[in-house]
Amino acid sequence: MTLQRVKKLLRPGYRKMRAFAQELTGTTVSFPVQKHKHRLTRLGTDYGGWVFLDDPGLTGSVIVSCGLGEDASFDVEFAARYAADVIMVDPTPRAIEHYRGIASRIGERRTAEYSSTGAQPVAAYDLSKVAARQLRLCQKALWNESTTLRFYAPKNPSHVSHSIVNYANDYSTETAHIDVEAITAAELLSAYGIQQLRLIKLDIEGAEVEVLSDMLGKGIRPNQVLVEYDELSVRSPKSEARIRVTHHMLLESGYSLINREGNNFTYLREEGSVAGREP
Repeated sequence: MTLQRVKKLLRPGYRKMRAFAQELTGTTVSFPVQKHKHRLTRLGTDYGGWVFLDDPGLTGSVIVSCGLGEDASFDVEFAARYAADVIMVDPTPRAIEHYRGIASRIGERRTAEYSSTGAQPVAAYDLSKVAARQLRLCQKALWNESTTLRFYAPKNPSHVSHSIVNYANDYSTETAHIDVEAITAAELLSAYGIQQLRLIKLDIEGAEVEVLSDMLGKGIRPNQVLVEYDELSVRSPKSEARIRVTHHMLLESGYSLINREGNNFTYLREEGSVAGREP
């Protein structure tokens, strides 16, 4: 790590310090962010927020947000800011219950503050400018085929996120799980009548590798891809190889990496872009 990099990461800010700690402990893989002049913005909590390109085309759009968990801050704030529809995808029982709490408060102002954890009180969401149709939940898992599959429980029972690939348990097929229905990206877009997908968020506990491969192979190329490479939090030769293959597949499909916060990557594919390889 260069001295310049250390100085940059030591600047004030929780997210920069987190990234610095990940680099020092070897829990992150270095991918260069391309220089650009785009205007980026961030919505959501420190835990559940995302950085993306503030594109006027997002106004009135329909986006897909996979991995609701118990923090819908990004989804709610995005829907309100851009008068957009957000199709959330998560079959986890606690996520479904969280969504029901949100749906019961549509049209109401916030009466609580955001939590510093990944579990938000539904009263913390400002839903005063959000209509019911703007937040919809698909209670299936996004995958590369339509099937029934195992959704493995997290090691810590207090955590909400389940995983198809079970990376946190060394990809085992023998740990506790629930059975869920899966849907492909193509099927999801068809089911919700989405003709142009401007943005997709993937926080799906390792399944992003298979999902992105399936999407790109079928010619589904959203303008922006926000993806958390969850497997980088449990670093291994296998996890690193899977992420590197996916990263280069996105580059070959015309995307540029325009921002990174820890394991959260933001890719942009501009109209007329030409696929290219990272040096």
